Amino acid sequence: MGEELTIIRKPVPAISPTMRDLLAVLFRQRRLALASFIAIFLAVLGYGVLAPSYQAHMNVLVRRGRVDPLVTPAPTPSPMFQRDEITEEELNSQVELLRDDEILRTVVQATAGAGSPWYDRFLGGSEEFRLARSVRRMTRRLTVVPIRKTNLIQVEYSSSDPSQAVAVLHSLAHAYLERQKRVRRPSGEYEFFEQQVTQSRRGLLDAEFRLMDFSSDQGVVSAAQERDMMLQKLNDAEANDRQTQVTIVETRQRIRDLESKLKSLPERTLTVIRNSDNPQLTEKMKSKLLELQLRRTELLTKFQPSYRLVQEVDQQIAETRTSILGEEHSPLRDETTNQEPNHEWAKSELIKAQVELGTLEAHGQAVRIQVAGYREVAQRLGGNALRQGELLAELKAAEEKYLLYVNKREEARIEDALDQGGILNVTIAEEPRVPALPARAGWVFGLIGVMLGGTLSTGLAFTADYLAPGFRTPDEVVAYLGIPVLASLP
Repeated sequence: MGEELTIIRKPVPAISPTMRDLLAVLFRQRRLALASFIAIFLAVLGYGVLAPSYQAHMNVLVRRGRVDPLVTPAPTPSPMFQRDEITEEELNSQVELLRDDEILRTVVQATAGAGSPWYDRFLGGSEEFRLARSVRRMTRRLTVVPIRKTNLIQVEYSSSDPSQAVAVLHSLAHAYLERQKRVRRPSGEYEFFEQQVTQSRRGLLDAEFRLMDFSSDQGVVSAAQERDMMLQKLNDAEANDRQTQVTIVETRQRIRDLESKLKSLPERTLTVIRNSDNPQLTEKMKSKLLELQLRRTELLTKFQPSYRLVQEVDQQIAETRTSILGEEHSPLRDETTNQEPNHEWAKSELIKAQVELGTLEAHGQAVRIQVAGYREVAQRLGGNALRQGELLAELKAAEEKYLLYVNKREEARIEDALDQGGILNVTIAEEPRVPALPARAGWVFGLIGVMLGGTLSTGLAFTADYLAPGFRTPDEVVAYLGIPVLASLP
């Protein structure tokens, strides 16, 4: 048998393609590359020339020119001074509001589809479905970006029809400003506060009438003030009553002391003592003694000493002499007495104290009656003061409520007037204008066509060369079969 011949493939190391290899691929596929390049270039250039894209733009200014009051059940405080700065969050909020689907739906409906393509009607679907496609198409064509280091937002819209692009931006601006009015303030605010003003005015009148009826029925003007005055009078009367009771106790004790003192004081006192003789009595007694002696002498001339008449005369003479001697030894005593001053003072003070005690007791009884009357009136006025205070509080609350709603109504009226005048914290700084030139010039499309055609044609050439089944170089044979090539024909 003959010997078998075995061919052993040796691994051939991968060879990196050189520039010549790459150019060789393009040379082999030159017709495809050239044809695709011309087609793509003409397509891009034709699109740019026959269907140019016009781009309309406008600028929205975000500012702080208006501060809307809060709808709260309290008076709106005056706004504090603050710097006129717009934060990045506020700018981004306005950007997202400009991209809002509801606003875009309004714009699409207002602009009748905003330049929908001719084939859109053949795609079918419901009205809502076609509206959603138009909104998505508008979202792709709409560009909303904040301008750096400014309070401006740039809005751009691209369309093949310049008038349609401007119409879309005008409609977008109108819908955006209307949305600003709705998101900043609730609708029907003025009517609500007008209704509240009417109700609060009715409540205020009812509170005033209740207060007037109460004052008329109770006969008070200011119950709290009258109560305070009556309490002051009551305090004075009670103090007077306590002072009167103290005075009565003092007066009774004084009466007892004066009565006790009067018992120890004499009513009269001896002031003058005079001792003197009685000359007339002495003279009469001596004359009588002389007469008795003369008579005795006469009787002795006629009778004996033992005679009875003589003895009687002797006895009378002896008695007269005795009387004369007694008168001489006991002269006349004259004593003068006067009233005791202390006794009289104590007696007069006692009478005064007794009279004063009666007066004080009568005064104390009258004061107690007065205190009872003051206390009753004060209690009645206290109740009236509480009721009148409640009525005044209701009146004040009704008045504050009425003034609050009047103020809120005026604020709402001002806000409605500002809304009607278009005075918002956002404004259209630059109105959209119909663009006279397309967004890109013709040479730009030519450059894009060259770049796109070169890239795509090169890719098609390499793809076609890669998919070709034949071998083009000895290296491909060696790389694919792994055997050496002895000879090759170009």
